This record gives sequence, structure tokens and C-alpha cells, in this order.
Amino acid sequence: MFGLDPQTLLLVSAITFGAGTIKGAIGFAMPIILMSALGSFLPTQVALGLMILPVLLTNVQQATRQGMGAAWGTARDYRWHIAMVAVFMFVSAPFARVIPQPLMYLALGVPILGFALWQLSGRPMALPIHHRRRAEVTSGIIGGLYGGVSGIWGPPLIVYLLSIGAPKLEQIRVQGVVFLLGGAALTVAHLASGVLNAQTLPLSLLMVIPAFAGMQLGFWLQDRMDLAQFRRWTLVLLALTSLNLIRRGIEVMS
Repeated sequence: MFGLDPQTLLLVSAITFGAGTIKGAIGFAMPIILMSALGSFLPTQVALGLMILPVLLTNVQQATRQGMGAAWGTARDYRWHIAMVAVFMFVSAPFARVIPQPLMYLALGVPILGFALWQLSGRPMALPIHHRRRAEVTSGIIGGLYGGVSGIWGPPLIVYLLSIGAPKLEQIRVQGVVFLLGGAALTVAHLASGVLNAQTLPLSLLMVIPAFAGMQLGFWLQDRMDLAQFRRWTLVLLALTSLNLIRRGIEVMS
């Protein structure tokens, strides 16, 4: 069935549902969860192909939850970050095979883990309002540079949003808009690369169902969290994400 036995298909569906629930509640980490979990028992190419459409379409759902007008407004308000990510992805992409992957994972994971632990300790790191444009541009440049060489561009955006104290719904929507643009590029790239093929494309489309179901449960949980709870769980997930990046860096090195 779709190239997988029924037990494996059920396991893949359950993992996708769980990843969708976390994304619906907090707004990020779906690709990292799917690649970490699915990559442990599926070939990397299959795991990557399988996650592409659930990630793309849940980002559409997340970005437009308050309507297309709100999504367009977010794209306009955060245009500097989005523009810097796009530009610097192209700048850094040619170096993807030159820069050691362990170095990239560790260089991204270690400072983000430090930021998350600092905030969780009760010592907030707020940016003065007159520095917001500079911080937005800088976070976009960092995200783009890392995205071009590692495919991971979300954590710098989340750090920026937490630093400026963005409201919960705005933070979720911004993440959805930025991740949607990256997900669209990823989909086009892997249609061309062959990762999305006759086997993985139908399976990826099928996994949209548990991903959407998980998102609905996640939205339900998100709506019941106040801002303090949402920020705390975002920081916890950010810390776990950075620990996973550090783990990957050490693994690749060894």
C-alpha cells in the first residue's frame, strides 16, 4: 500500500498526526519532527518526499487561519525578514557542499539553545523598539544564510519574534507565512530533483489527512493557552529543536 506495509503506514500516519498537533499548537517544528522520526526507519529520500506536501499545506492552513487579508498584511509587515531570507538563501546555497554540515548544525543549535534556556530561566531578552528593523533584517540574513546551506531557516525568526514580544496569533501567522514561502520553494525543488516521485507523491498527499487532523487538535490547544503558556511551550520546543540540531552535528562529526 503506497509502497509501505499497513503497520508502517499506520505508524507514519500517527507520527504525522503528532507533528501536526505540535505545529498547530506552537506553529513550528513539523519538518524536524518528521525527518527525525521517519528517518529512523525509512530511507531518507522517502522520509523527505513524504513530508513535503503535509508541511506545505499545513503552512497554508496556518498562515491563512485569520483570513487572506491578515496573511497579506503579515507578509507586508515582515517584508524585510522575508526578503533577506530569500536573498541570502541564494547567496549561501552554492556553499552547501563546501561548509561542513556539523559546523552549521552546531553553530545554529548552540546559540539558540542558550537563548531558549536564558528566557526559560526568567531573564527575558527584549529588543528596544528602535532596534526592531535592524533586528528583523539581521534575523532574516542569518535565517537565509543557514537556510541555503542546511535547509533550516526557522529558528532565527522565532528568536526574533520572542525577543520583540510578538502577540501569540501574530507569531503563529508570521511563522506560517515565512515557512509557506520556504515550503513552496522546497516543493518545486524536489519535484525537479525526483524526491517527489511516483511513490512518494501519493504517500505525501495521503499524509496531508493526518497532518490536517493534527493541526485541528493543535489549534484547539493553542486557543486555550494564554500568552505566557504559549511563550513557555515555544521556548521548550525551541530548546528541544536546538538540542536536535546539536545532536545531528555531533552525529555527522563522529
